[in-house]
Amino acid sequence: MCGLCGILGGQDHWTDAVAREGVYTRNRSPQERRRERANRIQAANRVLKHYALTLEDWQSNAYILRTLTGKSEVFDGLNHLWPTAEKLAGRRCDPLDDALMERLGQPK
Repeated sequence: MCGLCGILGGQDHWTDAVAREGVYTRNRSPQERRRERANRIQAANRVLKHYALTLEDWQSNAYILRTLTGKSEVFDGLNHLWPTAEKLAGRRCDPLDDALMERLGQPK
């Protein structure tokens, strides 16, 4: 997404389904949007487990990222996920890391 769309697009993150006139989404009901958000969090947690982190939904409005030791950060959109993950993990988090890809069963 370009910066202009980010400014004019509203407060919703482009990855979140929205029910708004003129916006295409296959998830029109609140239940479908919550399910999609839960699926997105589940997929992120498969990757974040490699860094001993977990992602949770917070009121369908924000995300909470936690470490195993209890440190946590709240952020609005998934665009903040990796910088926050690196801050909490204290190291670089590369979702394309060879060890991670092997663990997830993906070809290099």
